Formats: sequence, structure tokens, C-alpha cells
Amino acid sequence: MHDYDLLVVGSANADLVTVVERRPGAGETVLGSDLAVHPGGKGANQAVAAARLGARTALLARVGDDGHGRLLLDSMRSAGVDPVGVLVGGAPTGVALITVDPSGDNSIVVAPGANARLTPQDVKAAGALFQASQVVSAQLEIPLDTVAEVVRAMAPGSRFVLNPSPPAPLPAEVLAACDPLIVNEHEARVVLGADVTGGPEDWATALLALGPRSVVITLGAEGALVADGTGAHRVPSVEVTAVDTTGAGDAFTAALAWRLGAGESLANAAAFAARVGAAAVTKEGAQASYPTTAEVAAL
Repeated sequence: MHDYDLLVVGSANADLVTVVERRPGAGETVLGSDLAVHPGGKGANQAVAAARLGARTALLARVGDDGHGRLLLDSMRSAGVDPVGVLVGGAPTGVALITVDPSGDNSIVVAPGANARLTPQDVKAAGALFQASQVVSAQLEIPLDTVAEVVRAMAPGSRFVLNPSPPAPLPAEVLAACDPLIVNEHEARVVLGADVTGGPEDWATALLALGPRSVVITLGAEGALVADGTGAHRVPSVEVTAVDTTGAGDAFTAALAWRLGAGESLANAAAFAARVGAAAVTKEGAQASYPTTAEVAAL
């Protein structure tokens, strides 16, 4: 019996958000709404999303000894995340600068701060957390060599889920551990290191050839595609009115990872995750938008 359904290893940022009529072009200035500050970061987002759904969740991350770090720790605790793995100090808390347009689409610039100081040695020191976790999830807002160390730290029989965002070419050691590798079209292009041709089924075939045990390709309003050695399957989306898409992909990944750890098939877990992601876009912010299981069921 594991102590945690999900261990998330990744970033924790303060999201500084402004709403604009349209996102600016090169050299252009536009006016936005009053600045809102929300807890965010792909790692912290995934941990909070999973905990809200009822998963026993821990986070391994690094924040600064500052107001943004305290905001993040408060949000984690209130959601039920165990912050035992959250390290404090070494650099200011990471910050994401986010603009949101009227359709709910966003553009994001991340200043990594303390996230860039989460090291392979930090992973080694957290060995007990890995031994206690059924599933481990990671992203790329922390150093890639730290993610590689996560793969080495995995307990026998546990499962590794990776969303390579922001995308980068991945070493074979990391790719081989992914079950699944979760990408959108842009991330697929970077991971493949070549032009993506054909449809999502073709992209999945090319990605599987790189070594992951399974692949999930998110397709926005068209849902998702899941693929493994047995074939590929489409997962439909849920139609909702989008208010803010910030953090929706993190909610999807967290929900998928949790349900996989509970023994669901990849297709069924992705279908549940699609509902969680849809619920998340109906509210503003990232962590504040994440639904409970009851709210997902009400969709």
C-alpha cells in the first residue's frame, strides 16, 4: 500500500494575470485589467488538481522564502496537498506572466526563479517520497537533468507520467520511462524534432517509435488521442463555455495520472481527465478553477 496516489515533481510559480482585449504584437503596447496574483506553476497546479479530486498527493518542488512562496504553500495546504517535499529558499519564487484574451486563450512567459534550483541532488534526498508513491508526474519547468534523476529514483512498479512543457528534446532514458508521454501538437513537434505531418494518429506512431510505453495527444476542442502498443483511440471533448484556459492542461494531466494509478485503462482515464480539464476552463485562474469529483460529475 502506497502512502501517496501521486507524487508531482515540478514547478511552483506565482501567476501574475491580466486580461486584454487582444494580445500584443511585436513592439506593441496594450492595456489590460488590474493585475491578479494566483498560485500556479505546472507542478503545483497538478498537485492541487489531483488533491481536489481526492488523490493522496505530495509535491517535490522549490519556492523562495517570500510572499509568493507563502501564497503557494497556503494554496497547497488548503487543497490537501502534502508539502513535505517543498523546499524553501535559494532564489525567489518563480513567476509566470500571463495575458488572457476574451476567448479565454492565454500567452505565458515564465521567470523560473527557485524552480531552476531544484536539482538532481534534491531528488536523491527525497528517496522516501518516491518509494511511497504509486504514480510520479513531472513537467519541464524544472531542469531536464532533474527530470532524468526522477526517472532513476522511481520505485519498482510505480508509473511515470510526463508532460514535456515547455517542450524540449528528451533523452532516451526519459522517453523510455513515460507511461504516458502527454503532449499537444506543438510539444509533439519539438519532441519529434521534425515537421509533424499527417494526423494525430501519425504523430502518435512517430512518438511511440521514440520509446514511450504510451502516448496521449491533447487536441483542444477535438478532445484527445491515446495510443499504446495495442492501438490508438480518440477521446471526445466536453463542450463548455471557456472563461480561462490557464492551467487546464495541468488539470488534465493530474486527473489522468491519478486514474491510471487507480487501475483504469488509458482511454477511460483520459476520458475522465477531459471532463476535469473542461470543468477547469469554466472558471478564472489555474488552481482556483480546479474541480472536485462532484463538480466533474455534474458536467
